[in-house]
Amino acid sequence: MPKMTGGCQCRRIRYSVEIEQFDAYLCHCRMCQRATGGVSIAFKNVPRVNQTWDTEPDRFASSPFANRLFCSACGTPLGFEYGDSLNRDITVGSFDDPSQFFPTSNFGVESRHDAWSDTSALPGQRCDDYAPLVDRWKTSGKPMP
Repeated sequence: MPKMTGGCQCRRIRYSVEIEQFDAYLCHCRMCQRATGGVSIAFKNVPRVNQTWDTEPDRFASSPFANRLFCSACGTPLGFEYGDSLNRDITVGSFDDPSQFFPTSNFGVESRHDAWSDTSALPGQRCDDYAPLVDRWKTSGKPMP
């Protein structure tokens, strides 16, 4: 099984996880919308035994039976877990290379905002083509992420 790494934006929390398959899902439930500030979140469900944390994430008890995993320093959402489950969900966006994952299902569709479901026909712009952003990174002396 390939081992993949990931973590939070500030790099305080890092993890590695063995991935059996690259299927993932989108959760549209109101709890995930509130936890992320987004219209949905992409998760990869993994067995807990396949994942190791270099530094344990912070946990927020978002319900009597579940925790949200995150970094309290930078705010990155890292996952979701039921206390009694052998699996947990890891946020696809927190992987160092999320490009191999693909969505296979939707969850919490009662709260899905269909206007955001397919944005592929909308115009798009690359970050590295947006001069005001590029100039800000150059002025900071740091490379663009």
